Amino acid sequence: MNKFSLKTEEEFKVMAEGGEILARARRLTAEAVRPGITTLELDAIADKLITEAGAIPAFKKVSGYKHATCININDVVVHGIPGKQIIKLGDKVGIDVGVVWKGLNTDGAVTILCGQKPNKLLNVAREAMQKAIKAARSGNYIWDLSEAMQETVEKAGYSAVRALTGHGIGKQLHEEPSIPCFTVGERKHSEEIVIGMALAIEIMANEGESEVSYINNDGWTIGTADGKMSALFEETVAITKNGTLILTQEKNFKK
Repeated sequence: MNKFSLKTEEEFKVMAEGGEILARARRLTAEAVRPGITTLELDAIADKLITEAGAIPAFKKVSGYKHATCININDVVVHGIPGKQIIKLGDKVGIDVGVVWKGLNTDGAVTILCGQKPNKLLNVAREAMQKAIKAARSGNYIWDLSEAMQETVEKAGYSAVRALTGHGIGKQLHEEPSIPCFTVGERKHSEEIVIGMALAIEIMANEGESEVSYINNDGWTIGTADGKMSALFEETVAITKNGTLILTQEKNFKK
């Protein structure tokens, strides 16, 4: 019996519907980024878009967390808590959001620069995620996704975060398997990718060293240990009999 929670075609259909809600909320929240707006105001935009669509902000179901998003500014890697911080021109802004739709989760993130075009770090991180998605197909291994991300990031002179990973997803926000941004052990000892898997593929790439640490004394926010910029991109994908489907995109499935 497979140790992972495999999804049916009907469940993938539901996740695609939820993923479309997520993708729209993520895009419109990113488009609202401007100098002078606070991270809490951005969170409110995403929260409203998700709830008005009839869905539930997944992160609010995490014990002790009260927001629809994590907003990660500059050196913050993940889990930045929305608050009074004012965004400035040129700030890196990472928007991580989760949605529960009809009992199933999707998870996705995007990183932009406030008022500026993406820099090399952001472009490389996005490319790394896209290569990992391309490698996410039945018969491959999780190791192949990790290799795609690590190789792309390190070849460009950046580092892949090692303390955090992507993950399986479905009835729970975080399920098995873990999906590291770097290779661990031998390929053949990694989990094989099979039809029915739903994977939240997540790249966390640092401008400097790979080490991270808790910052801000809030028990949530994780930043780069050296204070340099970090980039986060994430999509939820389905491994289907007809290939790999990105669930967190707009107009992906007609509701």
